[in-house]
Amino acid sequence: MIVISNLYKSFEGKIILNDLNLTVKKGETTVIIGRSGAGKSVLLKTIVGLIRPDSGSIKINGKEVTDLSEKEYDKVRMEIGMVFQGGALFDSMTVAENVAFVLNEFMDLDSRTVNDKVEDALAMVGLKGIEHLNPSHLSGGMKKRVSLARVLCMEPQIILYDEPTSEVDPITADAINHLIVDLRNKLKVTSIVVTHDMSLAFQVADSIAMFYHGQVIAQGPPREIRTTTHPVVKQFIYGKSQGPITDNENLIFGHVK
Repeated sequence: MIVISNLYKSFEGKIILNDLNLTVKKGETTVIIGRSGAGKSVLLKTIVGLIRPDSGSIKINGKEVTDLSEKEYDKVRMEIGMVFQGGALFDSMTVAENVAFVLNEFMDLDSRTVNDKVEDALAMVGLKGIEHLNPSHLSGGMKKRVSLARVLCMEPQIILYDEPTSEVDPITADAINHLIVDLRNKLKVTSIVVTHDMSLAFQVADSIAMFYHGQVIAQGPPREIRTTTHPVVKQFIYGKSQGPITDNENLIFGHVK
């Protein structure tokens, strides 16, 4: 579904993605792990075209997207839903208006169809009956589920999740984990999940990819990653302070000479 080859991206002289290669299979959930600043969220925004790479290739369903115009990319974006870390809801809109935003802005649908799709999407994420509420009345976990409902209204082929369990309690995090798995099983969508949460990673992943110094240094099914002997991957997944990963390495790595 997604093939990324030799991808480079830098900001203000600092390399973020450094000859990165990643393959995401159709209908599977790939979880990307790695330290803050490793380029995980940058990669998601590059896939969806919010950030353009300096060089390299991104193919979605066999189509090269890095050289598309904004108008051409808009067609690709309609097949991709992104659940942002903070939810990215509009405070001035109700839940129903937030969920219906893409439908109203980009699709020619009658109001009854839009309302039905909104109700169905909210029910799918366990939030039936809150259409009239404003985002300020919602918990952090509810906001993330509303953001996911907005994505589901698009009926995307691909869903990108940026830290879906950050800033929520363990019970809510577990509910979100189960939701990601259920959506994969029911809708057969292809998903990429960026997270630091190893419980989430091992629960939802078909494949786990470890980012380090702007590259994928390991990728495989959860059982292989859990039993890895790779010193960097092992240190990260078990949260050890002692090992090759140091606190100041992000200050050292990645500066363009």
